Amino acid sequence: MEIMKTSIRAILDNIETAQDFLDEETVNQFEDIIINSENVFVTGAGRSGLAAKAFAMRLMHLGLSSYVVGETISPAINAEDCIIAISGSGETNTIVSAARIAKNRGSKVLAVTSYPESTLGQLADGYLLVKGRTKKEVDDENYMKRQIHGNYTSLTPLGTAFELTTLVFLDAIVSELMEKMQQTESDLKARHTVLE
Repeated sequence: MEIMKTSIRAILDNIETAQDFLDEETVNQFEDIIINSENVFVTGAGRSGLAAKAFAMRLMHLGLSSYVVGETISPAINAEDCIIAISGSGETNTIVSAARIAKNRGSKVLAVTSYPESTLGQLADGYLLVKGRTKKEVDDENYMKRQIHGNYTSLTPLGTAFELTTLVFLDAIVSELMEKMQQTESDLKARHTVLE
């Protein structure tokens, strides 16, 4: 039971400290791209994909047109759209590939990653920096050296800290979108007219 409690504390600590890396300008840019897109596509692999699906549902509740990449009802992405690609490492092949395709079609790419300098980050028009232990960190050749020097990594499995922090951050983005959309109600009505 102690390991479970330690893990819970580590996850909550990661969420708490990860917010220190948020930058107001990049978050605003991220939100503005979502608001100004005709359709919002989300993609992520594994548990990051579950966080993406949860965010797509929240966007739909806000009245935004949202789709999960790979679902049967998803239309083709176009220049007026954006894709939100979630990858802790920013190097997940399927996610980077989806971002490249979207970019080639003229859409905006938003990355949710721990590594803005990654391939995904370089493709992105905006990003949300989510600090959390990722698979890339575990595979890093310096992992053992960091452990020996006392720079310990959380007991949480692989990308858990990243995925849960992403889920929390995206829900917090929804709160900000709600406020922004109330301030620009005419924009929201215009968007509904386009979608009808």
